Amino acid sequence: MKLALLSDVHANLQALQACLADARSRGATQYAFLGDQVGYGGDPAAVLDIVMDLARQGAWVLRGNHDDAAINPTLTGDRADLAGAAATFALLAPAQRSFLAGLPLILRHEFMCLVHAGVREPQRWEYVQDSMGAAASLHAAEDSGATHVFGGHVHEQRLFFYGAVGKVMPFEPTSGVAVPLWRHRSWLATVGSVGQPRDGRPEAMYALFDTGSMQMTFLRVPYDHQAAAQAILQAGLPVENAQRLAQGL
Repeated sequence: MKLALLSDVHANLQALQACLADARSRGATQYAFLGDQVGYGGDPAAVLDIVMDLARQGAWVLRGNHDDAAINPTLTGDRADLAGAAATFALLAPAQRSFLAGLPLILRHEFMCLVHAGVREPQRWEYVQDSMGAAASLHAAEDSGATHVFGGHVHEQRLFFYGAVGKVMPFEPTSGVAVPLWRHRSWLATVGSVGQPRDGRPEAMYALFDTGSMQMTFLRVPYDHQAAAQAILQAGLPVENAQRLAQGL
């Protein structure tokens, strides 16, 4: 199985289309969306049409914190986020809201655990950004027999693993270079954000995991971020949401 791992699409239609095209060209046979299909971007309905269609074909889809906020805007306490969530809610059809509401927070498949944020308490939306956070998620996943954890939420591509001395170690992946994730160790990868990278580069992010060779490749895909920014403005969302796409912030 060649598993395309996509997270934090954030209603960015152009970035999603570019990543899906790239994944198909690389032979992806299964798709997993790790949460936050909506939020920030200007095309939530169009993005959900694509994700829902892929779900009907067998794609795995998880719920993220922005998905939660979009179906119940009162859940967010931040005024700006509340306004954005309310705008997204208004752009969605009832069937799309129902789809988001029914999504799971976590999914386990064989030796893999898929989640939007942290495994320990996925509903708390913890950011897994360092070795301590990765260790907590890996420990929680191991209780169910999973050795490979794949998530998003942090909008950056990172990899952590248990080293020879039993400590969780960070590894800096290079885009386009396959990394072997052998079964005798436990691994946690955050696959980055399709629709809103935050590492100073505008290219969309996703990852491809080959369960046959046990190799993961972190990928960057150029897309028309100017069109995505224009969609944000046309939807009446904050101008800073549009500006940040070109800056990768």
